[in-house]
Amino acid sequence: MTHEVSAAPPVALHRPLPSARTAAITGLGLYAPERVLTNADLLQFVDTNDEWIRSRTGIAERRVAAEHETTADLAEKAARQALEDANVDPAAVQLVICATSTPDYQFPATAALLQHRLGCHAAAFDLEAACSGFVYALVVAQQFIASGAIDTALVIGAEVMSRVMDWSDRNTCVLFGDGAGAAVLQAAPQGFGVLGIDLGANGLGGELLKVENVSGSENLPVTLEGAPGQKRVYQNGREVYRFAVNVMGESALRAVENAGLEPSQVDLLVPHQANIRIIESAAKRLNLPMDKVFVNVHKYGNTSAASIPMALREARDEGRIKHGDNVVLVGFGAGLTWAAAAIKWHDQRAV
Repeated sequence: MTHEVSAAPPVALHRPLPSARTAAITGLGLYAPERVLTNADLLQFVDTNDEWIRSRTGIAERRVAAEHETTADLAEKAARQALEDANVDPAAVQLVICATSTPDYQFPATAALLQHRLGCHAAAFDLEAACSGFVYALVVAQQFIASGAIDTALVIGAEVMSRVMDWSDRNTCVLFGDGAGAAVLQAAPQGFGVLGIDLGANGLGGELLKVENVSGSENLPVTLEGAPGQKRVYQNGREVYRFAVNVMGESALRAVENAGLEPSQVDLLVPHQANIRIIESAAKRLNLPMDKVFVNVHKYGNTSAASIPMALREARDEGRIKHGDNVVLVGFGAGLTWAAAAIKWHDQRAV
C-alpha cells in the first residue's frame, strides 16, 4: 500500500523573543561500542555486499554493543564525557533528558538511571521521537533554560538498535548501529545559542517505520504471556525515503528562517546520519556545498537518536565548528517526525 506522507501542515515553533534567555551547547560527548560490524561481516547474516550497501546508503560499517552493554551504559559514557568537556559538576545539572527508542526498561526511564549514576541533582525523563529525538530533547531543554526555570541541562541520545534488528532482513539490518551522544546546555550570552527551531509530526506515516510494542497492536493480539514473537524493526524503505528527502531540507530551512538567517549564512549542517542520499538532498535544498555538511554515516550507520550528537562531537573535534558559527541540526524519524534547530555557536573557551 502506498502512503502519501508529507511534512504539511508544518508545526513551526519560532525562536524566543530577543528579551528571552537562550541556551548554548557548552559540552559534548560521544561513545561508540568497540565492536565494528563491516558490510563484509554482514554476509554471515544476509544476502548483500559492500557495493550494494555503500551505493544506496553510504554506510561502510557500524558499531554493535557488547552483550553486557545496555543503552544506559552507552549513555553514561557519553554523558560523563560531555560533563567533563563542559567543566560542569554533575551536581549542578538540574534536568536530564534521554532521547531513546531502545530504553533499558519500559519503566523506569533510562534518564532516571543516569541521574543516579552520574550524581545529578535533577529531574529526569525519557523522550521518544525516534531519530528526531535528540533535537526534540534539545528544544525541550532549551525551553526550560529560556524560561529561567533551570540553568543547566544534560541531553543524551542513546540507542542499542542491534537488539531490535531482524538480522535476516537486508533492507533494515544494514542500516542501523549502536551508540550514544550527549550535550550539556547552559544559558548563553545574548545572540548566541539556539535561535530558531522547527518541530513536527505526521502520524499518517506511523505504520511506515515501527517496532511493535510488547503490549501488542490491532494486528498482534495480546495473551497473558504477552505479545508473540520478538520485537523487530519494520520499515517501508521506499516511502520513508520519499518523506525524508523532502522533510529534512524543508525543516532545516524553516529553522534557519525562524532564526532570522539566510541559508547562505549557514556555516555547517549537521544532519541525522541515515543515508548519504538523503543528506545530499537536504544540502541541496539549502543550496549548501557538501563541504558545509558533516557526514559520518560511513562509520556508524544510522544510530537513531544518537546520530546528531555523535556527529556534533566529531565535527567540533575536527575543527568544523568554531565560536560564532551558524550550525543547523536536522533530523527525521518514525512517527513520522522531524526536527531542526539553528544555533549560533558559543564556545566558552574562545571568549
